[in-house]
Amino acid sequence: MTAATTTPLQSVLHPAGPDAAIIAHLSWVLFGGAALIFVAVMALMVIGLRSKGGRQVPARWWIAGAGIVFPVVVLSALLVWSTWRSADLSPQTSRGAMSIGVTAKMWWWEVRYHDPASGREVASANEIRIPAGRPVYIGLTSTDVIHSLWVPALNGKMDTVPGRVNGLTLQADKPGIYRGQCAEYCGEQHARMALHVIAMAPADFERWLANEAQPAKAPDNALVERGRAAFLEQRCQSCHTIRGVAEGSRLGPDLTHVGGRMHIAAGTLRNHRGSLAGWIADPQAIKPGARMPAALDIDGETLRALAVYLEQLK
Repeated sequence: MTAATTTPLQSVLHPAGPDAAIIAHLSWVLFGGAALIFVAVMALMVIGLRSKGGRQVPARWWIAGAGIVFPVVVLSALLVWSTWRSADLSPQTSRGAMSIGVTAKMWWWEVRYHDPASGREVASANEIRIPAGRPVYIGLTSTDVIHSLWVPALNGKMDTVPGRVNGLTLQADKPGIYRGQCAEYCGEQHARMALHVIAMAPADFERWLANEAQPAKAPDNALVERGRAAFLEQRCQSCHTIRGVAEGSRLGPDLTHVGGRMHIAAGTLRNHRGSLAGWIADPQAIKPGARMPAALDIDGETLRALAVYLEQLK
């Protein structure tokens, strides 16, 4: 990606996909109409305040015209127009579109892909990678409370409800990074439950997905080997999976390729060995209430080795 695409975009007024463009169009029409009505009301108020006598319009005409006829005509017209315009939004169906499963949890996002080449299910966390220019169906659910996924630059928001799957279509016109977040209050760390949608050129996406389907690469030096051993000694596998090292747990994010992600802790920290070490040592100091316990008994050198090991998992 170029430097121009590395700044995450989170704005409903700067659409980057076809559905977001329709929503932005609706928004601008409503903003413009509201502004015109406001100006007209203010003008009538000024005329009324400056009027000194003369023939007055009966109150019943104001009530009938401004209080009944005008709102009925304007709101009916907006209803018809917005219904017609909304019909152009992409259907929320998995037929004919690539499908990605997203599960909302307190307070992070589990993301699952299907690799057509190997047939494997590929797990990631807190970012959704999609091919640019293609509609992608996002199947949304939750394991605890109601959350809501909202990526303003790509589409409207959709609730994630425990026990059911809701669909949302995302499509980015061109490669870029688009920030999303939970838009339904879900507890103490609701404000730090972000996610990034990374749209890639289709060929780059296919290469990325093929790499994600591979197990974690083996350590290539003593420090990384020490970090791998620390992962097992600290019982990190009780909550986290690293394919090829420890598999089976889905309590926490899959860490097989964690080093290739932009952020950790659901968009809270930029991903590098320093933030990884700080997060491992005491996540409660960064994100109070997070389900991950602090590793207060780990020594500095082991902590550094573990952070280096995770950083190179790309």
